[in-house]
Amino acid sequence: MASTMQLLKTVNEMAGALDSGECRTMLYLCGRLDLDSNEEGLGEFLRSGVIQGQMNDLFLVELLFEVKRFDILWKLFSTKAHDVESALGNRHVLSRYRVLMVNINENITNGDIKNLIFLLSRTVPREKIDKVKYFLDVVVELEKLDKCSPEHLDFIEKCLRNIDRIDLAKKVCLYKQSDGALQIQSLPHPTAPQQSTAAHCPTQTHSYPLQQLNHTQTLHNAPQISTVPVSTPVSQESVIEEYSLKAEQRGFCLIIDCVGADGERLEQAFRELHFRVELHQLLSAHTTESLLREESLRVGAQHCADAFVCCIISRGTSTRLLATDPAQRGAGLDLDLVRHLFSGNNCPMLAGKPKLFFIQRYGIQQPSVPQPGACPGGAPTHRDSDLETDGVACGRGPAVPTDADVFWSHCWTSECQLEQGNHRSVYLEALTDGLLRGRRRKTNLVDIHTELNGLIYDHNKRNPAARYDIDLKHTLRRHLCLT
Repeated sequence: MASTMQLLKTVNEMAGALDSGECRTMLYLCGRLDLDSNEEGLGEFLRSGVIQGQMNDLFLVELLFEVKRFDILWKLFSTKAHDVESALGNRHVLSRYRVLMVNINENITNGDIKNLIFLLSRTVPREKIDKVKYFLDVVVELEKLDKCSPEHLDFIEKCLRNIDRIDLAKKVCLYKQSDGALQIQSLPHPTAPQQSTAAHCPTQTHSYPLQQLNHTQTLHNAPQISTVPVSTPVSQESVIEEYSLKAEQRGFCLIIDCVGADGERLEQAFRELHFRVELHQLLSAHTTESLLREESLRVGAQHCADAFVCCIISRGTSTRLLATDPAQRGAGLDLDLVRHLFSGNNCPMLAGKPKLFFIQRYGIQQPSVPQPGACPGGAPTHRDSDLETDGVACGRGPAVPTDADVFWSHCWTSECQLEQGNHRSVYLEALTDGLLRGRRRKTNLVDIHTELNGLIYDHNKRNPAARYDIDLKHTLRRHLCLT
C-alpha cells in the first residue's frame, strides 16, 4: 500500500489532469450529489478521504478506470486497464449502481437530454430542471426526490423507455435482475449496429459505500494493484472489437477549405494523428468535384490505407456545397456525391475500413423556394433510413448511402459568421481538440463526438445568435480509436 504522503501527491497530480466533466463524474462515483466542482474541489475531497483513511490506491485506480483515463492510470500507477479489470475481479470498491449511471451518462445524446428535460418538467422543480446539462444531473435530482436509487430503478428505466432509449433501459433491467451483481460493460452506442454476444452469467460483486469504507476493510478487500503482473491474460468478454489502424501513415486525409479558415488547423491535427494529409484551399465547386473524383480513384487503388478522412469547409445550402461559387439555383456540389465517391463500391480497397467525413457548412439563404418538409436555416434534409443517426434528423431528402463503416459529421451555422474578423469554427476547434485529446485517452470516435455535442450545446446556450447545429450519422461496426 502506498503511504499517505504518496497518495496525497498522487491525488494532486490526478485531479490536475482531469477536465471538469471528469471531475463531476468522479464526485458522483464517490457518492457526492453536489457535482458543481472543478479539479480543486475534487482534489480537496479526495485528499480528505485519503487523510481519513477512507481511500487507498485501489480506490483511486478504480476511479480512473471508470472514467477511462487510462493514460493517467499508466502514468501514476504504471498499470494498464486490462490489468486493473483482472485485479478488481468481483471485488469492486465503487458502487455498481453508480458505475451503471456513469455508463449511461456516456451514451446519452443531447437530444436525449432535451427529451428527458421535457419528460421530467412536472417531476423535477423548474429551477432545477433548467440547470440540467448532463444525464448525471438528472440522476442527482431524481435521487434527491427518492425516485432513483440502487433499490428503486423502475422510474429511471421507464424514463429511458419513454425517450426511446431501449438499449439503455435494458441495461437497467439487467442490473435489477442481477441485484446489482452484473459486471457493467461498455454500452454500445445507440447508432452502432448491434452485435450478437454470448449470454453473460453475472457474478456476485461487493460494493462499499464511501462513508462505510474504513482502512481495515480496504486492506482486507483490496488487491495490491502495484503487484499485478503485466502479462495477466485478458478475458475474451472484456475485449472490444476495434478497427485495425497502423501506427504510421494509417490512411489519407483530404482537406478542402473553400472559405480560407481552419484548413491549416485540421491539417496539423490529422498529421499528428499519423495521416497523410493534402490541403486544398479556395476551390470552385467544379474543381472540388474533379478533385474528389481523382482522389476517389487514387485512394481506391491504394492497398496500404487503413482509413480515409475527408474534411470540407464551404458555404452551401442544405443539400449542396457552393465552394467559392456564387449562390444560384442548381449550383454547387451535391453532398450525397461526396459520400458516394468513397463508398465501398467505388473504392473497393476501402471496403471494411472506416471512412470519415467532417463537413463545416456556412448556410446561405436557399436560392429557390424550399420544398415542403425542408428545415429552415439551411438544415440538412437527408434521410436517415440508411445511416443511423446520433442527432435529431430534420426533414427528408436524398438517400444516404447504405455502405458500412461510414462516419458522417455535418455541422452548419450562418454564413454571416464569416464576416467576423479572424473567424474560427467552434465546431472544428472542438473537433480537433477532441481528436487530439481522444488520442491520448484512447477514446472511441463516437464518444469524442458525444463530448463535442456537449460543447456545442453549451456554446449555443451562451451564444444563441451564433448557433451551430450538427447532424451525425454513422454505420461504424467497431470502435474507432485514432491513437
